Amino acid sequence: LQLLFNVLLWDGIVQEDIVRDLGLSKLLNRYLLLNLLSTPPGMDNIDKCKKVVACLPERWFQGLQSGSSLPELQQFCKHLLQ
Repeated sequence: LQLLFNVLLWDGIVQEDIVRDLGLSKLLNRYLLLNLLSTPPGMDNIDKCKKVVACLPERWFQGLQSGSSLPELQQFCKHLLQ
């Protein structure tokens, strides 16, 4: 999670598509999501998900329609809904 946080700090310095690919497609979807899926449902899992959401830059969500999200976050959103 700390690595995701540090990678996302590069947003605005490095091109957005590179940061999103590295942070979301590679770190979140390949590694962190596997950990979240293997964590039993409960407060620990909720706390971990909150920390992931807190890392995400708000400007990535500006201009999105209500109820929609970034394509790279589809799997994470499905996990949150479960």
